[in-house]
Amino acid sequence: MGWIVTLIIGGIVGWLASIVMKTNAQMGLIANVLVGVVGSSLGFWIAGLLGMAPSGGIMGFVIALAGAVLLIFILGKLGIFRKR
Repeated sequence: MGWIVTLIIGGIVGWLASIVMKTNAQMGLIANVLVGVVGSSLGFWIAGLLGMAPSGGIMGFVIALAGAVLLIFILGKLGIFRKR
């Protein structure tokens, strides 16, 4: 059950990050889920390095969204996602 929730929340986070970064037209459902899950992991890893420990809720969602936005930014610089 935890994986299903992870995929759903990852999809929502990836979709919102793609809207923020204006790559929504280029990303499908699977890309949104992958960017959301991997970006969330990236965000929580960076937050841990900075000494922040979100325990869930709104702050956890914000960190997950920031990580997904950072991942889309990095992928854009690598030429995978480009703004139209």
